[in-house]
Order: sequence, then C-alpha cells, then structure tokens
Amino acid sequence: MIGFLRALFGGGEPRLSEAGARDGAAIAALHAASFNRGWSEQEVEALLAERTVTAHRATIGSVLVGFIMSRQAADEAEILSVAVTRRCRGRGIARQLLTLHLRRVAALGARTVFLEVDENNRSALRLYARAGFREVARRPNYYPTAGGKPAAALVLRRDLG
Repeated sequence: MIGFLRALFGGGEPRLSEAGARDGAAIAALHAASFNRGWSEQEVEALLAERTVTAHRATIGSVLVGFIMSRQAADEAEILSVAVTRRCRGRGIARQLLTLHLRRVAALGARTVFLEVDENNRSALRLYARAGFREVARRPNYYPTAGGKPAAALVLRRDLG
C-alpha cells in the first residue's frame, strides 16, 4: 500500500528492471493511457513472449510507472514503445529507461536502433535528440490527430558503439 501511495503521489525513486510476462497487464494499461491506440493485454503478452523482444520497466514500490520495449533482428533494434505515467513525467524516468535499454540491446548485438515518433511529440523528440538519435525519414499523415490533419511519423536512428 505504501508503494502504491508513493507512486500515486510521485514519491520515491524508480527502480529499473527487466520486464516480463507478469508485467503484461500493467504495461497494456499504461500503453492504453498513453497512446491513441493502446495495445491489448494479449498483444503485450505476445510481444513479451518473443525471444527477439527486450523490455524494461520502472516501478515505484510495486507500481509500474514506465516501460520501454524493442524488437531486435540481426544487428538492428526497433524501439516499439516508451511510456511513463502522466504523474511521473518530467522526472527523467524515460531517459533512465532509454539509457538502460540501449545498453542492453547493444550487449545483445544491436549496432543500430530505430524508432518512430509523432512529429508533434516535443518531449519525446527532446529525449531522443539528447540520446543521440537523428531523423532519417518521415512518414506523412501517419498518426491520427484529434482535430485535423494527421501528423507525420519521424523515423529516427542511432548507431551504437
């Protein structure tokens, strides 16, 4: 209960660790709260079961407050999703998750990491720029928006090592 209250009110330091099948429901809930089209619990569990998928989580007490997930093929990895609970944003949790995750996929043999991000997601763009990602492509009209023209997806790349 104390862990839940600390996470609820933003107290305590996050603990980063590898995510597993037991985190499926919590990751699905956070993903759904963070994106227009959230992943179902079954989709998350299927991803976590893949041997090519690497996932990390941030918890405060026993409460999931963030996650990052990627898929690897040969020496390339693609970050599939990163999310942090609204109440814990701005505390550097996404940066910590990204740093840990990049180290892990590099240790697993990835030499290049790709991701897609909404061109209007300024906080994510700052995070990725600070981590050394650069834009290599643009997919116009990719993400639906609430009031009009769909936003472009920016394809970002970072070389490791």
